[in-house]
Amino acid sequence: MTDDPFTRAVIQAGLTAAADEMFAVLKKTAMSPIIYEVLDVGTGITDADGEIVSSGAGIPGFVGVLDKAVKRIVALHGDTVRDGDVFVTNDPYWGGVTHLNDVVVAQPVFVRGELLAWTASIAHWNDVGGMTPGSMPADAVEIFQEGLRLPCIRLFDAGRKIDAVFDIIAANSRLPDFCMGDLWAQISAGRRAAKPIAEMAATHGTDTFRAAIAAAFAEGEARARSGLASLPKGRFPVAQAQDEGETWHAVIEITDDAFVIDLRDAPAQKPGPFNTSRDGALIACQLIFKVLTDPELYANAGSFRPLQVITRPGTIFEATSPAPHGYYSETRIRLADMLWHTMAEVMPERLPAGHFASICGTVIAGVHPDTGRRYTMVEPQMGGWGATATRDGLDAMYSTNHGDTFNCPVEICEARYGIDVGWRRLSDSDAGQGLHRGGRGMSTCYRPRGPATLSAGYSHVRVPVWGANGGADGGLNRISVHRPGGATQDFSFASGVTLDAGDALLIETANGGGWGSPAPNEKEPDQPLTDQQRT
Repeated sequence: MTDDPFTRAVIQAGLTAAADEMFAVLKKTAMSPIIYEVLDVGTGITDADGEIVSSGAGIPGFVGVLDKAVKRIVALHGDTVRDGDVFVTNDPYWGGVTHLNDVVVAQPVFVRGELLAWTASIAHWNDVGGMTPGSMPADAVEIFQEGLRLPCIRLFDAGRKIDAVFDIIAANSRLPDFCMGDLWAQISAGRRAAKPIAEMAATHGTDTFRAAIAAAFAEGEARARSGLASLPKGRFPVAQAQDEGETWHAVIEITDDAFVIDLRDAPAQKPGPFNTSRDGALIACQLIFKVLTDPELYANAGSFRPLQVITRPGTIFEATSPAPHGYYSETRIRLADMLWHTMAEVMPERLPAGHFASICGTVIAGVHPDTGRRYTMVEPQMGGWGATATRDGLDAMYSTNHGDTFNCPVEICEARYGIDVGWRRLSDSDAGQGLHRGGRGMSTCYRPRGPATLSAGYSHVRVPVWGANGGADGGLNRISVHRPGGATQDFSFASGVTLDAGDALLIETANGGGWGSPAPNEKEPDQPLTDQQRT
């Protein structure tokens, strides 16, 4: 049966279905709106070595974390992994890749004593301790200030719950009931996905199961190499100005056999939380590579075999301990944006103009004025996408790194958090004009009903969203606090900003960039008047 293409297809489809079912369970059982409404999660299945096989819906950059987390678990625990184990990590220096709020839960799948696969999920938790509510302080100078670190440790040992680990997690969060609810949702999702995987392997045999995974990897690589063959070959320097006044540099080199991204000329790692791990930089590069070579089909480990990423330790793209990572997402999305910009200049007909290119992460924490319960609202914002060679850009979308995510409904926000939403509407900015105009950003107003604190991280607050092929820039992102007395504070990155009842938090996200120079107004040539017209 090893060479039977029909059986292989059934197994491959079953692995995708298991990842999708895992996603559905997580969505239905989580405690936090950032998970069950916004879907700030990712789910996936890997082989025994941690190579990604299939993924559910969710954030593409999150799915890219899962294989790297499982590989770290395998490297650390190796032959000691047993049936019934469950592992957790959130530490970017220990397989967590992103920041401490994003928690990975993974468990092995055994069949007849043989390790065949892993189920894994990642989800943003609202609070894991640290120096500010929401665990995203913009003024952190060490990762120790950002919250609880869980370095690839067991939650379950051969099916036995390790109570001390659960107690430590709960004790270190300002929202322990939410953390416990979200943790159990991830555990349940992993268990649910493991069951059909084990049944498939038992039914068809472990050799056939492994052969189906190998065939999927081979197909992913073949599609990637086919797409690589269609790209222009050469060496393309990358340079993009940043809000802080510096310019980031890189080089893309495309050959017949490889797509190489050299990030060694990156700035030194920052004393603030604006760093990412090498794996985080790799994910940003994987996103642009997948867009260029094979945007139609799901990704697996084979999809990235032609990609090579070169980084240098001690830089923002390969930060070393104890550099903080709280706003890694802005660094990673800026990296993806500048790679995208360079390739859009090389292939303007294929790639759209720039989008608002920021997570615009907004964290408001306080106490619900009606229930007395602590809350932390974590809300990425929507903005405009860039225009393409054939159409206008899309309005009010999440960033290209965010995938299948949604905004938290106004009703949920007001009920769960006690924050009034004054409005949420499309921007009236006319930025991003061109032959095709950029999509419109959003205007949002939050009004806390009681004392609260704000943390936030926004990019493109000084350097505008770029237009393509002669199109106009798309404008800027903006976040500001308006006090009842008329005082206004503007921010790019904020931490622990005090909000009071009566204050208004105003958010304006940028339009996407325009594509192409506007068509000249067509004017009929002047004609002499006839006698009848003169009359």
